[in-house]
Amino acid sequence: MKRTLLTMALASAVTVTSVHAKDNAWEKEASDAWIDGKAEATLLFNTNLDSFDINTDVHNGVVVLTGKVEHNVDKKLAEELITGIDGVKDVDNRISLVKDVDHKTLEKERGMDESSFTDAKIATVIKTRLLFDTDISGTDIDVDVENGKVTLTGDVDSDSEKQLAIAIAKNADDVKHVDDNLRIDKES
Repeated sequence: MKRTLLTMALASAVTVTSVHAKDNAWEKEASDAWIDGKAEATLLFNTNLDSFDINTDVHNGVVVLTGKVEHNVDKKLAEELITGIDGVKDVDNRISLVKDVDHKTLEKERGMDESSFTDAKIATVIKTRLLFDTDISGTDIDVDVENGKVTLTGDVDSDSEKQLAIAIAKNADDVKHVDDNLRIDKES
């Protein structure tokens, strides 16, 4: 009888442990899938990058970026944008440069100096946060950034929504000031 009880207890412990391990693996996979989706969306919404040339893979919170870009600033921008996503533990940037040219000269010709790089990052981070917030209609809000100064323009449904959008913008890294041009849509 003791042997039977001991065997049943051991079998139960092994079953619970394996079920917990499966649940834990599922949670990690779901978290990685969420991070991957958010990374893809972040790259897609950035108007300075060709997101179709950049691929993301996530394993245990580490994002691996692959693909090809023409400019070093695009490679750095992609990494910076992904680094700012909640849940990302590290970014392994394996993006290749397709042209062997003087990238500093090209970046200046494109107008992508350090300030524009930071502005592009700020705009993408804010727009992504607005789009992923379920309490705000982020598609109705335009985000413009110049020298760290953010301008929010568009329609929102309430004063609370307006204040939340402003707070999201103010809380983004490198933001110096937020101008509010948001209008409350009275018809909602």
